[in-house]
Amino acid sequence: MSPIRAAFLVVALLGGCDSPVPAATASPPAAEATATPAKPATTSVTTTPVAMNVPTQASAALDPSRGQEIGLEFEAYLSPHQEAGEEEETPKMVPKMFKSTAPSQDRNAREAAGHRGHGRIRFTKDLSRAHVDVKLEGVDLATINMFHIHCGSPGVLGPILIDLAHSTDIQKDLADGVLSVELKNEHLVKVVDHGHGVVGAFTAGCPILGDAPTSRVSTVAGMLQYAVARQLYFNLHTTGQTYFGDLRGQVHPVTQP
Repeated sequence: MSPIRAAFLVVALLGGCDSPVPAATASPPAAEATATPAKPATTSVTTTPVAMNVPTQASAALDPSRGQEIGLEFEAYLSPHQEAGEEEETPKMVPKMFKSTAPSQDRNAREAAGHRGHGRIRFTKDLSRAHVDVKLEGVDLATINMFHIHCGSPGVLGPILIDLAHSTDIQKDLADGVLSVELKNEHLVKVVDHGHGVVGAFTAGCPILGDAPTSRVSTVAGMLQYAVARQLYFNLHTTGQTYFGDLRGQVHPVTQP
C-alpha cells in the first residue's frame, strides 16, 4: 500500500470514532447490565410483648355474688303407691317408736281418700343451702308424726338423710298444708349425730356415694349428689302409717313444661 493511501485510511478510522451512537442502539456497559440494585440498609429491632390484662368473654361473666341464686331444681310427686309395703308388713323387730299407734289404711284406701303431695328441692349455686317446699292434700295433718328425706332407690327403704323436724316445727309449718324450709349443712349433721339404737344404720345419715360405707353425707353438696343420682325420696309418716309411711315421692329433675 502506498504511504498516501495508508494515511488516508487512518484519518477515516479516527473520524468514525468521533461520530455519536444513536441512543436507541446504544448498549450499556457490561458491568451495569448485570448489577442488582442494592437494598436499603435496615436495622433489626427486637420488641418485647406487653402483657395486656384483657378479660376473655368467659372471665368477664364471672360473678361470685350470684352463688346464692337458685341453681339445680328437683321435684317429687308423693303418692301411697310408691311406698315399699303395707303397714301390716312391719317387721316385728322394729322398735316401738317406728310402729303405728293408730289404725292403718292400705294404699288403695289412702289414694281414694285423696292422699297426695308435691315437693320441690332447689339448690343454691354455691351449694350452701337447699330450699324445700312441699304441698300436701287429703292427709289429716294432725296425724303426721315424722317427715323425712331419705336416700334410696324406688321401692327400697333407705336411710334418713334429712329429718325435717330438725329445721322446722312440722305441725305448725304444715298448718296451711304447705311446708317450706331452708336446709344447711348443720341439718344433715344433726341426723348423723342422732342415730337411734339398733336402727342406727337407717337413722344416722346416708353413706357418701363412692366412699367408705362408714362415711356419712354432712353437706348440701353431698345431698345434691344423691339427687342427681335419683336416689332421694320424700317420706311422710303418720300415726297410722309410721313404718313404711303414708306418702312417698321419688325425687327427679324438674321437667320444664
